[in-house]
Amino acid sequence: MTRSRQGSPPTLAQLRALIAVADAGGFGEAAAELNVSQSTLSEAVGKLEDGVGRPLLRRTPAGTVLTPAGIRVLTHARTAVQAACDVLLAAQEDEALSGVLRVASFRSTATHLLPPVLARFRALHPGVTVKMQDGEVAGGGEVQVLSGQADLALVVADEVPGLHLTPLLLDEYLFIAPQARGEHPVTLAELDGLPLLLPPGVNSCNRRVRGFFTEGRLHLNVLEELDEDSVILGMVAHGLGHTIMPRLAAFPFPPGLVALPLPEPLARPLALAVQPHRAHLPVVKAFTELLVQTLRDSGGVTLPPTRTGQVAHLN
Repeated sequence: MTRSRQGSPPTLAQLRALIAVADAGGFGEAAAELNVSQSTLSEAVGKLEDGVGRPLLRRTPAGTVLTPAGIRVLTHARTAVQAACDVLLAAQEDEALSGVLRVASFRSTATHLLPPVLARFRALHPGVTVKMQDGEVAGGGEVQVLSGQADLALVVADEVPGLHLTPLLLDEYLFIAPQARGEHPVTLAELDGLPLLLPPGVNSCNRRVRGFFTEGRLHLNVLEELDEDSVILGMVAHGLGHTIMPRLAAFPFPPGLVALPLPEPLARPLALAVQPHRAHLPVVKAFTELLVQTLRDSGGVTLPPTRTGQVAHLN
């Protein structure tokens, strides 16, 4: 039922309560996340609803969900809470950073790019806690950044409008086949109609491979779409199909496979994304600069051999 009068402006505590319940899907889970009692959380949300003059949450058998008004309010609640926190972050000095930095990442970039950066960042800035988030859920890393659920995200640069991007590297796509195929060069004729195993259609790699086949006027024969890269590689190793996968996603590289360049180049440009007005926050700037410097110092990312006697570098 819509209330007839609006109360005082919301407090940050009330907005945080709404965000926590919306993200957790329930008051109990949100209370545990915020380390407060459920009654305290319910009271905060109730006062917020009194202030806006209408219900923002609705309990269902599947959990607590946002009402249409709640969906509209949530976006502004995230922005308001983030802006308040950014006031504190903006005032920090580079040598005394503190707080929490949330970084969304693909599995492949979290495995091969970020560990040395996280180690160096922790040593330089022990007052900052870096929390890793799955960049392939909740709409992707770019959506998490835009919604305020993440501060930074590893993204495919040409698929992300409206964010400040720091280019990192080009991640080459490889043709991966059973080892029995041999190491002779891949041709477009071989790819035409070849049985492929790919990640799901919502995955950016699936879209990129489909675009490659469309541009080459090749017939795409997808045997199956599978969530896990490791499952795809295992099936290819046992002769159950072939795949085309970014180099970072293909490693660690299991035995029984051969990985070769495509006949026409295909790559995903990886970048670090942040909301434009937050790019110069000291903690965000420090992490961005350290990631770029770490990649530069290493000369790229060194990975295991793709063919006998060869070591692959990502530059």
